[in-house]
Order: sequence, then C-alpha cells, then structure tokens
Amino acid sequence: MKAFRVSTWVVGLAVALLLAGCATGPRISTEADPEADFSRYRSFGFYSPLAIEKEGYSSAASERMKAAARAQMEARGYVFTSEQPDLWLNINAYAQQRTDVSSMPTVDYAYYYSYRARGYYVVPYWRDRTDVYRYTEGTLNVDLVDAARNRLVWEGIAVGRVSRGKDPAERNARIDSTMAEIFAEYPYRAGSVPAPQ
Repeated sequence: MKAFRVSTWVVGLAVALLLAGCATGPRISTEADPEADFSRYRSFGFYSPLAIEKEGYSSAASERMKAAARAQMEARGYVFTSEQPDLWLNINAYAQQRTDVSSMPTVDYAYYYSYRARGYYVVPYWRDRTDVYRYTEGTLNVDLVDAARNRLVWEGIAVGRVSRGKDPAERNARIDSTMAEIFAEYPYRAGSVPAPQ
C-alpha cells in the first residue's frame, strides 16, 4: 500500500512539472456541453474526492493545482463555496511514457581504391537513419460538473512533455501557466452569457 502511495505521489509530481520541455507550450483542447446554461452558474467548489487526490491526501502539487484553478475561476467572477455550489471543479493529472521513432534517408560516403587509376575515389551511398526518442507525456484535465444535474458541462485538457526539473518555484510557475492556458479557452463568466471570442 505504501509503495502504491509513493508511486502515485511520483506520478503527481511528474505531471506537476507538466510540459516544461516543450518550448511552444502544451496542446490545449476544450469541450462544452451545448445544452448547458452557463448563465445560471455563479459558484463552484472542488469535487470530492478530487481525482488527483484519490488516495485521500493532498500533495504540494495538488494544492498548487487547486489554488491555480480557484484563482482562474474567481477571476471570472465565480464564488468558491463547499456548500451546494453550482459547479463542481475536478482536476486530474497523469503521465505516461511515449516513444517517437523517425527514419530519414541520409547519404554517407565510402572510399574506394582503384588499382587502375592508382587512387582513391569517394563513392556516395544512401541509407536510412532511424532515431528513437523516449519521453514522458503529461496530461492535465479540468472538469466542470453541473452539481444539480451531476453532468459534465465543460472540460479543458492540456497535453505536453514533462520536464525533469525539480525546482518547486519552477514547478509552481508551470502549473499556474498551464492552468491559465486551459482557462483562456473558457469563454464564460459567472452569471453571464459567453464572452466574445
């Protein structure tokens, strides 16, 4: 059981360093329920148990993700409450190993000695060069669930490469920026129609 908790913590920490290796930032995708009336949502709370805390305890990374998500929601006029919110906010993060294999034709040269010409000649020849890259890909999901209907109404997903850095300040900055990029695709404010895009 202890080994499982440690592995869960390690995965959480790895994903907390989300997407640091990718200079262009994470790939963001979102989806909204077309039947949801976002103008009636004014409050939010965290889903329990939060997907990133399914073992029943929090970590520095999960606390930072919650703080970043809360700041984004409050910046849009939503009020945090743990008592009967309009929206449940859930966060999930995971990492998985990926392998990219690429082949590219390349030219090499061989040297050939000609006895007749009494000299060396350079002879080009073609071959395929294969490169294998292994890396860790992290995914961060933010779900907003209509509490009254128990229905997912909006989901934001960030996917990108995970860095190997261990600096807590850098990790926190990356969590904040990734959460901001996810919520940049959320066009709603508390109690209003979608903001113009």
